[in-house]
Amino acid sequence: MVAVAFSRFGGPEVLEVIDTPTPTPGPGEVLVKIAAAPVNPVDIGARAGAFAALLPAREYWVPGVEFAGRIEAVGAGVEGTQIGQPVVGLIPWLATFAGSYTDYLVIAADLVAAAPTDVDLTAASTLPLNAITADLAVSYAGAAAGRTVLVTGAAGGVGGYAVQLATSLGARVIAVAGAGDEDLVRGLGASEFAARGDDLAQRLGAGSVDAVIDAALIGAPLLPVVRDGGAFVALLPPLAPTAERDITVTTVQQAPDGRRLAELVNLVEAGTLTLRVAETYPLAQAAEAHARFEKGGVRGRLVLLP
Repeated sequence: MVAVAFSRFGGPEVLEVIDTPTPTPGPGEVLVKIAAAPVNPVDIGARAGAFAALLPAREYWVPGVEFAGRIEAVGAGVEGTQIGQPVVGLIPWLATFAGSYTDYLVIAADLVAAAPTDVDLTAASTLPLNAITADLAVSYAGAAAGRTVLVTGAAGGVGGYAVQLATSLGARVIAVAGAGDEDLVRGLGASEFAARGDDLAQRLGAGSVDAVIDAALIGAPLLPVVRDGGAFVALLPPLAPTAERDITVTTVQQAPDGRRLAELVNLVEAGTLTLRVAETYPLAQAAEAHARFEKGGVRGRLVLLP
């Protein structure tokens, strides 16, 4: 099979196309023929060496943490899964180092979910990582009717899902994004819009929200807008502010969860979650996709197609 891998750390140029044996599923596993694999910040970080201390010596590493595809084969003990079934999944990459930038992938059967119906697999591939992250963030924020939740980075992958999920729970959502993204985030369900900027906290006012979901990684400067006893949800531990005024500060630690992913698929089918693809690239052009990602300004996802 063909895969894109890196054997040293660096820029997009370290990604190379390799031939590697097609894996065989063991007990409790499935073999998936990959149809689409989104580019994520964690892929960029792995390639650049951000996880070097966590990676054992190997000939190469294949990046990619989420995918959509079809079941090609099943291992012993796997039930309720049919050959050819479209699925989506999130990979425990730091445990397996078997990424989705490839033709075929073996993964535990309980980590995949049936792909949403009436959605092409390219779009479906963009659901697992960001939706699971946003779902956890919305839960930590306590989004519910009568509560005001501020979502930064609301035009991005995690932020966009957070806006939709919090809105679906009845929360009043204030979306923070670039000035040109107001129509986009309001279309996702935001009640109010605030343009990002250094004076954001001043414009919003002290204690003006019950919770912040900080998908834009602003960190401590936003803590004053949370009321006493409220919640602040960070996506990266280094940018989680020190708690004060009885505010609960939580960092999202997402993990693959096939059952929760299936519930999120249901929300796609119900029209609650919107899947957004910005551009697609052939798998062999993964380096170009990484370079485009690093330029920023992408609205939607970059997806590799094997």
